[in-house]
Amino acid sequence: MTASGVSRFVTAPDGLRLHVRDYGERGSQHLPVVCLPGLSRTAEDFDVLASAIAADAATPRRVLALDYRGRGRSDHDRNPKNYAIPVELADVIAVLVALGAAPAIIVGTSRGGLLAMALAPQRPGAVAGAVLNDIGPVIASQGLMRIKGYVGKLPEPRTFEEGADILRRIAGGQFPNLGAADWLAAAKRGWREQDGRLIPTYDPALAHNLTAISPNRPIPAMWLQFEALARVPVMVIHGANSDILSSETVEAMQTRNPEMDVLVVPDQGHAPLLAEPDIIARIMQFAEKCDAIHAEAAASGIRVNSVGNVGHASSVCDNGGGR
Repeated sequence: MTASGVSRFVTAPDGLRLHVRDYGERGSQHLPVVCLPGLSRTAEDFDVLASAIAADAATPRRVLALDYRGRGRSDHDRNPKNYAIPVELADVIAVLVALGAAPAIIVGTSRGGLLAMALAPQRPGAVAGAVLNDIGPVIASQGLMRIKGYVGKLPEPRTFEEGADILRRIAGGQFPNLGAADWLAAAKRGWREQDGRLIPTYDPALAHNLTAISPNRPIPAMWLQFEALARVPVMVIHGANSDILSSETVEAMQTRNPEMDVLVVPDQGHAPLLAEPDIIARIMQFAEKCDAIHAEAAASGIRVNSVGNVGHASSVCDNGGGR
């Protein structure tokens, strides 16, 4: 059984329109799940996971999956400098407020996990748990340089099949078990048809904020932000073939947070797809753990804050159409 989502649009603090895919019932008694994708990825990456979580017979939840500005069906930003963590974090907060989705369990893939860590100290009441999908406080420079090498620079495919071949050449070594249908599905998430062409589902100007990154100028570590998650359950999903999240970083995360759940996904790299039944089941079990701890805190009289105000008015409208 699956639950399909509906499209909603939220106004960002600066007026841009953000697209959110909304699954399940808002009135669920269980904590909602908010899915945040990777740098150049979209809400579609979470469709299988979100549908399964929303339709679970025992613990049905509301699930939101966000298209950041410049991705998917959200507006592009005229200023590429705004494709940055602080701006996108404000967008995430605006979505949580507008859609009444806090506190929530954050499932963050890659950049989404960075945003989850950044959210924890800024709005601690908004986070009831965090699933960090192949990301940690330290990002391996090898993977960063690989991402820098293709974001905004991929050739324009003539067909989705050609797009699948492009993706296979880039990431086939990290995902050796994916078949032709898997790569074709990935291509259809990575490009869309417009005026007889296939264009990326993200603004190529995203590459602007990667220009300064080099092996000698890595992204600063986010240990303080990671440690701000210590008050809630944390789960890290590690692709065994990842060139972004190292085993050493995972071990260091466990040292700082011994209660952290760790799931290693064999034969997948950056980032695990979160579409396999056993992985979805583990995430659902983790969500139940978050429910229990959240309920215990509430019963103990610990004040559980919502996300709070962001200082800007946010609006939301519905659009039940497809992607």
